Amino acid sequence: MPEAARSDTGFSGQRQRRSYWLKTLHQWHWISSAICLVGLLLFTLTGITLNHAAQIEAEPSVTAIAGELPASVLATLAPGSDDVPDAPLPVSVREWLASELSLSTGDRAAEWSDDEVYVSLPRPGGDAWLSIDRATGIVEYERTDRGWISWLNDLHKGRNTGGAWRWFIDAFAVASLVFCITGFFLLQLHSKQRPTTWPMVGLGLLVPVLIILLFIH
Repeated sequence: MPEAARSDTGFSGQRQRRSYWLKTLHQWHWISSAICLVGLLLFTLTGITLNHAAQIEAEPSVTAIAGELPASVLATLAPGSDDVPDAPLPVSVREWLASELSLSTGDRAAEWSDDEVYVSLPRPGGDAWLSIDRATGIVEYERTDRGWISWLNDLHKGRNTGGAWRWFIDAFAVASLVFCITGFFLLQLHSKQRPTTWPMVGLGLLVPVLIILLFIH
């Protein structure tokens, strides 16, 4: 085969490989960016609010509810030697709380003592607790709500959000990683036509490094 023909074949192969990788990387890049979009907006916004948490004032709202268990339901809480540490409230108690006071404790672990049963009910953006006197059946519930900014900040941190949200954060992190890696390789493929590519990438690395070295002690 003539030298010119071999050169044309090699050049054509390189163009095909470049075209393939451009198409593949663009596809993965836009898919991962679509998956990340809403989550990235959320985590970017809450990154700012967390960074300025001291400057963002919030007025906590406290809600208190009281009630008294009927004797038939209270009997299931009578002190006994068969108390199981960290066991959830009996089903009958949970059903009464839901129907009479619109309170849900689910299968959260309770703290059992001879005098009372205490259930901690932490939640994003606030806190709550429930106490039941085992002798009288008096129910006390208190919920503190610190506002929607605190709620969003706790979503950012995964605080008291449950397993489903933690799985979402993991999936979001993987999608973000794919977005960054495919973006890096796309930069590499386009860098010959964009000479400022690597200086900008270097600047993105240099700025945080300098801030860490010079201002964080």
